[in-house]
Amino acid sequence: MKEVIIMLKKGITLLLVISLLSGCSESENSQQMDYDQTKKMVVDILKTDEGKKAIREVMNDEEIKQNLVMNEKAVTNTIEKTLVSDKAAEFWQKKFKDPEFAETMAKSMKSENEKLIKDLMKDPGYRKMMVELLQDPSLESEMKNILKSTEYREHVEQILQETMETPEFKSKFKELLDKAAKEASSSLLSEENKI
Repeated sequence: MKEVIIMLKKGITLLLVISLLSGCSESENSQQMDYDQTKKMVVDILKTDEGKKAIREVMNDEEIKQNLVMNEKAVTNTIEKTLVSDKAAEFWQKKFKDPEFAETMAKSMKSENEKLIKDLMKDPGYRKMMVELLQDPSLESEMKNILKSTEYREHVEQILQETMETPEFKSKFKELLDKAAKEASSSLLSEENKI
């Protein structure tokens, strides 16, 4: 490791000497030639295994890492372009058609959503607002009318259909079907063995 750093230091020193010597040259063609040669040599050094290793070591240095702070605006712009673009929308639509991916995303977001709701329930202002809302007599009367309405029943039916389409439900339903099929086949086998 130290050998690589020493080699890199020697290479950088050599580059500096060459660049100083080329700076002392009188003709522009000579300077251009020395620059091109120096550039080629630096690129060649960086492409070697030792050069790559030295760059990795420099990038792993804590002091360097601290100086490589990302520009928050650039990160925000990149995220916005990536998530909001038409290509991104198409990408996410395709990904969410994959049941395994959709289930994983739903599971990962579930805990965050639960945490958000629990945090809201701990908030005194939110709780007070919910209690006031639920104790309002006019709301109670409206709720009874809504629950009896055809629109509500259609809405519940739609919710049930949407729930059945969720990746988590599909996964659990598939597990239950597999389990029931195994149990049915094992009970059939046991009945056949009795006969």
